[in-house]
Amino acid sequence: MPRIVLFDACVLYPAPLRDLLMRLALTGLFLARWTEEIHDEWTRNVAANRPDISPESLARCRRLMNEHVPDSLVTDYESLIPSLNLPDPDDRHVLAAAIQSGAGIIVTFNLSDFPAAVLAGHSIEAIGPDDFIVSLWGESPAAVLDAVRRQRTALKNPPKAAEEFLATLEQCGLPVTVARLNGHASEI
Repeated sequence: MPRIVLFDACVLYPAPLRDLLMRLALTGLFLARWTEEIHDEWTRNVAANRPDISPESLARCRRLMNEHVPDSLVTDYESLIPSLNLPDPDDRHVLAAAIQSGAGIIVTFNLSDFPAAVLAGHSIEAIGPDDFIVSLWGESPAAVLDAVRRQRTALKNPPKAAEEFLATLEQCGLPVTVARLNGHASEI
């Protein structure tokens, strides 16, 4: 059975990264998970920083994510929150959802908020999105390349050349992933 991976809100915030993670979730290499609370967090931040994106558009994105990634929505984790201790108490819901869903990995940019010593007690590891995608590349370069290709070719307004698209991914915090993909730009 593929490993279960919980996405923190911070990795769902940038649209290009969110889109890539969703396309990778459809490869079968892992099972993606999140909660309505995680959705609330990333959509609230997008709405605050991008008033040009309508609430309807954000709601549609949430709905499509939940519909297209089977069993992605974690529920019934709230009772675990009070017993958890993290540097930022506001992150306890993420760890609780990871525990409830049986996730072995939390993908987050905020690694310091999820100390390895705390997570180890739950057999969970926090890793950044770049390391996560590179690990998927190590398992199946073809699946990652296909997801990236599908993402780039779906861009219509405006379309992006492969190099331009890879620059966007690098701006999203994926320098090592982009370094791997650069050798395959003609296939993207």
